[in-house]
Amino acid sequence: MKRPPKHAPSRIRTTGELREFQRMMAAAIVRPLTAADNLQPRWIDGRPMEKVAAEFVSPNDRLTSLERLQLYGRMYWFRLFDAIRDDCPGLIAALGEEAFARLSQAYLAHCPSRSFTLRNLCSRLERFILDHPRLTAPRTALASDIARFEWAQTVAFDGESLPVVDGATLARTPPSRLRLGLQPYVTLLDLRYPIDNFVIRIKRRDALRSEASNTPDSEAVRRAVRRVAAPRPSRTFVAVHRHHNRLYYKRLDPAAFRILGALARGSTLSRAIAAAGPGVGPARVRNWFKTWMALGWFCAHGNKRRREASLL
Repeated sequence: MKRPPKHAPSRIRTTGELREFQRMMAAAIVRPLTAADNLQPRWIDGRPMEKVAAEFVSPNDRLTSLERLQLYGRMYWFRLFDAIRDDCPGLIAALGEEAFARLSQAYLAHCPSRSFTLRNLCSRLERFILDHPRLTAPRTALASDIARFEWAQTVAFDGESLPVVDGATLARTPPSRLRLGLQPYVTLLDLRYPIDNFVIRIKRRDALRSEASNTPDSEAVRRAVRRVAAPRPSRTFVAVHRHHNRLYYKRLDPAAFRILGALARGSTLSRAIAAAGPGVGPARVRNWFKTWMALGWFCAHGNKRRREASLL
């Protein structure tokens, strides 16, 4: 965000002065709150925040200028905290409520929202976790895997869908020349932990908790509140995708993962299949491609227009 003006305009007579007012208001609202969930006591130039707020917010018979501005600041930040919680149930389960709260507050302070949509709020979370390992120690590796997986779910949910390559195109193009792209909503993950199973267990627990919420004396409630155990390390290859507007996680054989990864990087079909390694017979490859085609994963190479960076 552009540095805000030192003072708000005393009157708004032009569109330029309106922009200055809007920049001042926005800058005040998006500044991180204090530990007590209040606005920062001083403005960026050191002046008391009470004086700054009085320049562009009128008091009323119940609230001062600062108190009125603080309401907007709290609404903005509490909405961000709610959104990041909704997107990260796996991280909450792995780290615990207190550690996750510290992580999310630090993340949003260092990586503030720059998008018009809350959809992109967690797009930089994995990188932040790796850059600030003390916030998730001793589970930093697990936390970064979960952040990758949960962001992949967001991409799968509403990522762009491009025209699917048909069988005729495959049949008439030699494998040595054929290049296939992966749909933008498909994310291939090489994970250190079986995060897919972990997230599934969390969703089942939360569904059970919701179902049993009206029967507090039942055994179902006691099962629902049990903590989901963190997964043990086990290298796992997963494709996170959607099919018929539903979210899915598909485990991949390591050789199948290598084929898809090579295609995603622009290799020809013949080179991608060779990347599977020795011992992978034609029947296995044929069955994999039959499944991937049925799921609609392939689009024309070069048409895969990922627009994530422009939305962050």
